[in-house]
Amino acid sequence: MIKSKIKIRTKYVPKGITILYEDLDIIVIDKDAGLLSVKANYEEKQTAHNLLTEYIRKGNSKSKLELFAIHRLDRDTSGILIFAKSFKIREQFADQWKNVEKKYIAIVNGHLREKTGIIESYLAEDDDYIVHSVKNPNDGKLARTQYKVIQESKDCSLLEINLLTGRKNQIRVHFSEKRHPLVGDVKYRRNPKGRLALHAWSIKFKHPFNNQEMLFETKIPVFFSNYLATH
Repeated sequence: MIKSKIKIRTKYVPKGITILYEDLDIIVIDKDAGLLSVKANYEEKQTAHNLLTEYIRKGNSKSKLELFAIHRLDRDTSGILIFAKSFKIREQFADQWKNVEKKYIAIVNGHLREKTGIIESYLAEDDDYIVHSVKNPNDGKLARTQYKVIQESKDCSLLEINLLTGRKNQIRVHFSEKRHPLVGDVKYRRNPKGRLALHAWSIKFKHPFNNQEMLFETKIPVFFSNYLATH
């Protein structure tokens, strides 16, 4: 793990967040499942963005320090998130985002016939905020999900996923439509049990300030091994 350039005040790190790295330009965290990345209509304060903003301001209500989300994770997805400390750094990230390598760990129901592959479709969101594949490319955005099976249990499969594009709910939709929905998915599967089994475990990018290659990986939540052992 790359050593943080700024001392992490562990005692004051907000609940639901582990800070992996911080310097003058960026902050990289491991977010727990159940915490929003950024504010929504129904929640503004209990978000990774808001809690981290308070953290970097060190309790100073007059501080004007700001954070800018580089990307987002669904509320029930755990794992790595990156925030920029200036709008300029966020824009530099946007310029290179297509080259950022993002890997996930997921548990899906059942056993996939093809143990490796790429799922590709055009995704669109309907009026009920449900994302689904569409046949006409003009009606959606191209989404590509690369996967490989790394373990199988009696009823499910553990996958390593390389996100080749970053569309909303992409992983969840692709495997749901293949009839292997993610464990715990309340949106794309009926009667789920447990938390959503999706974790953003690895990210590789070039630092927008000095172009240094950076790689961050997190521990896989205990839920994953426990679930596989009992299903």
